[in-house]
Amino acid sequence: MTRADIKSVLVRTYADVPQKHTWQMSAALSYYFVLSLFPALIVLSAAVTYLPIPGLFNQILSFMGDCLPADVMSLVRRVLADIIIPNRGALLSFGILGTLWTVSGGFAATIEALDIAYGISDDRPFWKTRPLAVALAFVTGLLLLIALPVMVVGPQVGEWIAGRVHLSAQFVLLWPYIHWTIAITFAILAVEALYLLAPNVKQRLLTALPGSAFAVSCWVVLSHLLGTYFRHFGTFNKTYGTLGAAIALMMWLYWMGFALLLGAELNSELAKQRAGDKLVSD
Repeated sequence: MTRADIKSVLVRTYADVPQKHTWQMSAALSYYFVLSLFPALIVLSAAVTYLPIPGLFNQILSFMGDCLPADVMSLVRRVLADIIIPNRGALLSFGILGTLWTVSGGFAATIEALDIAYGISDDRPFWKTRPLAVALAFVTGLLLLIALPVMVVGPQVGEWIAGRVHLSAQFVLLWPYIHWTIAITFAILAVEALYLLAPNVKQRLLTALPGSAFAVSCWVVLSHLLGTYFRHFGTFNKTYGTLGAAIALMMWLYWMGFALLLGAELNSELAKQRAGDKLVSD
């Protein structure tokens, strides 16, 4: 692809934002993401109990705290404490299936939003899209379940691995870069699964990679910028009172949704560039 082709793709992706109502769709996704967030965290809390890392779920929440205001994390912890502690036995059995179904509501909305981002109609019936949403919740959740623990583990894990398999001290020095590379790779694979399976369009693994890498890069950068803004400049409580924590959470999810849709639009324009402005339905 020539430099002119790349420029054309970027210009058309920029034009897609107002044409495909990306801002509005991001706002809609943030609503569904809020509804799905706590059920997703409940499933995550039940799943990580099987991993041999003490206090892993609290470490994941602390990692989220770097991107969100303290009020938001306080709200999240209070809600999870009210739900998880008295119902932990149920959550580890059949209760988790109903929770997973609730989480799938956010993925059902994502399927529709990605169809719009790709600019393609979806004639699949509900009895196909809803099980697909459940499958996406499971697949992406599994990939993120690998990414998050790797992301939050400290340098002592690198020392433990080096000692266990008799690696040199250089591995310990490289471990901070290795574990971030692994975590970001699995995060990209999670987004890749969404792009490949959710929209009603035929794609190959490599063709969806640019948008996936772009979306995850935006997530990392935006989370850092928003975390800095929330800690030093955000004054949501002065404007919204007790709703300030919820508004900040929705703003974070809004920008995460926007990055996801923008990555899909980038993939769409790249596919059109290769196929002569035509996408093929799945």
